[in-house]
Amino acid sequence: MIYGKDLPSTMASRFVPKATSKNGESQCKVMHAVLHSPVGKIEISGCETGLHEIKLPKMNMPPNRRRTKRGSPTLPPSECSFPRFHAICSLFGRGKLRAGEAPATCEVGAGAGALLEPLEQCVAWLRAYFCEPALTASLPVPAFHHPVLQRASFTRQVLWTLLNDVKFGEAISYKQLAALAGNSKAARAVGGAMRSNPIPIIIPCHRVIRSSGETGNYGGGNLMKEWLLSHEKLQKEKLAY
Repeated sequence: MIYGKDLPSTMASRFVPKATSKNGESQCKVMHAVLHSPVGKIEISGCETGLHEIKLPKMNMPPNRRRTKRGSPTLPPSECSFPRFHAICSLFGRGKLRAGEAPATCEVGAGAGALLEPLEQCVAWLRAYFCEPALTASLPVPAFHHPVLQRASFTRQVLWTLLNDVKFGEAISYKQLAALAGNSKAARAVGGAMRSNPIPIIIPCHRVIRSSGETGNYGGGNLMKEWLLSHEKLQKEKLAY
């Protein structure tokens, strides 16, 4: 596989059998893996059918922040601009958030054992996203196995629309995404769908921002959202040359 050849790693995983459901049907056995990424430790869970969840760490400070002579944290200036409208990265300390400052390395936590295919595909996709974004277009998106993405609902419609229509380096407002998903008056419901997203980054809820250009809230924290947006903009610019 691509990631096995180009992006060496060590594998760590474990099976966790889940309890039977209330109606007596046995549920799937879940495997967990941890990916150490430029934004911190990402926890991945899933079964042989598909991914269950991606859990992001809370980012409290930018990766590789630098200090001034006085010891104050600061980062070089950078702005995020997107095809549909502009989103300005918020200030951190005396500087602005800048993606690309963290080392582009991703490793799966130390240990041994083979990953199930959906987790293996997830690890490969996330590695490519952080380290070699051009590869994501040629890598398979792992199957999903989460109730939010299985039940027919507006939330599922929004998340699938986001996955399919909002590409790397783009941003879209909640209202615009609501219209794309079939209900232009459902911007608030889109916000709820973003909070319900079990597969962040792959289903890119970080690309959904306010019409004003402000980034808005994010499960991994606003700093994480700004970093991801800046990372994509920077990488997209590099790929254009």
